[in-house]
Amino acid sequence: MSGKSMMKDVKPVAQPFLTDVKTLRDRARQHMDAGAVTPGYGGELDAAIQVLNAALATELICVLRYKRHYFMAQGIHSAGVAAEFLEHSSDEMAHADQIADRIVQLGGEPDFSPEGLRTRAHSEYVEGTTLIDMIKEDLVAERIAIDSYREMGRYFAAFDPTTRRMLEEIQAKEEEHADDLAELLRDLPKQGAN
Repeated sequence: MSGKSMMKDVKPVAQPFLTDVKTLRDRARQHMDAGAVTPGYGGELDAAIQVLNAALATELICVLRYKRHYFMAQGIHSAGVAAEFLEHSSDEMAHADQIADRIVQLGGEPDFSPEGLRTRAHSEYVEGTTLIDMIKEDLVAERIAIDSYREMGRYFAAFDPTTRRMLEEIQAKEEEHADDLAELLRDLPKQGAN
C-alpha cells in the first residue's frame, strides 16, 4: 500500500474536549468578576471556603504554638529543638498564606479573626512546660493536621484539583514535621529534658 492510499483512510481525530472551543470561549467571557471560578468548578463554593478557613485556623494556631515553644524552650538540649520549632513556625505561616490566597482565588475571605480561632482550628493550642511536653504537643498537632489534610484532599478531589494538590503538598510538609518531631523525641534524653 502506498503512503498516499494510507492517508485517505485516516479519519480526523475528535477533539479530546467535551465542550467545543467556541462554548469555552463564550463561557470565559461571562462572569469575569469571578476570576478563577468558572461555571465548571463543580463544587459548593461556600462549603469549600468554610473547609479552607478551618485549615487556615489550624495553621494559625500551629504558628502561635510553635512560636511560643520557640521562645519558651530552655535547658541544655534546647538550642536544636528551638531551631526546629522556629522552622516549623515559618513553614506553618507559609501554609496559612497559601490557604488564604486560595480562599481569595475562590472568591471568599480568609478568616484571620482571633475571635473563635481556637474553635475553628482542628488542632489545639497546648503550651507544654518541658521540651518533651512541647515536642509531644506539636507532634499530636501535626498528626491531626495530616489526617485533616488527607480528608480535605479527598473532599476536593472530585471538583477542585488545584486545591487538592495544594493540600497534598501541605500534608507532605506536615508529615515531614511529624518525622522531625518523632526524631527529636527519640534523640532527647528521657530524664531531665526541660
